[in-house]
Amino acid sequence: MTSARGASPRFDGSLSSSRERLSLAVALRDDWLGHAFSTLPADRPAAEAAVTGLYGLAGAPPPRFVWIPSPAAAPPALRDEQPAFARPRLRAADAPARWADWPVASRLASLLSALRTRLDRRVPRPWSVGHRPRPAWHQVAHTMTAEDALSDGYALRDVLWTAVHDPLSATLLDGPRPAIRTALLPAADAGPLGLTFHGQHDAHWIGHYDIHARLGLAAYRAADTRQLALWAALARAAGWWWPGDGVCVVAERPAEVHTEPLPGARHGELRLHHPGRPAVRYGDGAEVYALHGTAVPRWVVTEPTVARIHREPNVEVRRCAIERIGWDTYVDRAGLHLLAQAPDPGNPRSHLHLYHVPRRVWGTPGRVLLVVNGSVEPDGRRRRYGLSVPAGIDDPVAAAGWSYGLSGPQYARLARRT
Repeated sequence: MTSARGASPRFDGSLSSSRERLSLAVALRDDWLGHAFSTLPADRPAAEAAVTGLYGLAGAPPPRFVWIPSPAAAPPALRDEQPAFARPRLRAADAPARWADWPVASRLASLLSALRTRLDRRVPRPWSVGHRPRPAWHQVAHTMTAEDALSDGYALRDVLWTAVHDPLSATLLDGPRPAIRTALLPAADAGPLGLTFHGQHDAHWIGHYDIHARLGLAAYRAADTRQLALWAALARAAGWWWPGDGVCVVAERPAEVHTEPLPGARHGELRLHHPGRPAVRYGDGAEVYALHGTAVPRWVVTEPTVARIHREPNVEVRRCAIERIGWDTYVDRAGLHLLAQAPDPGNPRSHLHLYHVPRRVWGTPGRVLLVVNGSVEPDGRRRRYGLSVPAGIDDPVAAAGWSYGLSGPQYARLARRT
């Protein structure tokens, strides 16, 4: 990350200087996203040095390291290392009086929470700064480019929240972290996991604070700067990790990751996606499937069938599987009955199709409204998707209005929906 190691540019308060800082911030944001989705082998010496430094801040000696090929290998590895990974259940009533007697994982979590609280005081949210009260920044942040926002007089600190903080959070908090946990660490089989730290997938918060410091927009205490540097070094070096008393289990990074831009993304937001293979694959064969950002079981990508769709309890997984085989095919094979269709007032040149769903399909009778998305997908298509609506609605325009909390006549007056 050579671009991030040089001295911060001198800032003279001018618009041109703000644009230079914004350009650097965007480059650093993309660099952090690169670390988050890196498929390079872990830098084990760097990762172990960073963990050792964090253990030292927690008052613990350097641990013994156990490297595993993927998060899926964590439960058996942690079971093998009991009692070092007894799940910490610290509550005010029964926590040890001395901090030094806490499990090391709890001490690290406490250090991290306190660090982020202190750093948050140095990087305030845009709507708490009050640079420009009308219109409030959070009301217009996603309607203009970052460069146009600077030209329109918005403060660089405010613009960076949308150009840096939000893309990192939207990409990572809603992407690989929940997808990997759901696919590889299901609750029923997780065992004594203790506290999980996410290594490269902690880049969303680390990058946010790191970029503000490098731009000279936030000055942290020396001790906080040193601790942040340890978390940053670990995020650049390895995957997920589990700290225990005397031993630390660390996972390798994935061998393969596939993403696509979020529809309408202005600031580099990404989501997991591959239409025919795992979106995330580790060296030991552990796999995560995802379609347009939604984590799905393997069968949705490789062998979707109407029978499997009808057995699936998760509505989002069911939706992805239906889209996988195509709505026209699904409607035909599932025997849905078309009740009515109408032009979509909120989406010109598109139509609404309202279907009756028999009891035998989903267990209860209902309605499905088939619509065309108002936003364009990364490949230029407009996705068709179905919305469950109450069984008593027979008018497709009223059904579309219901999905927005509007009446049919109110929805009919929309200029454009998204």
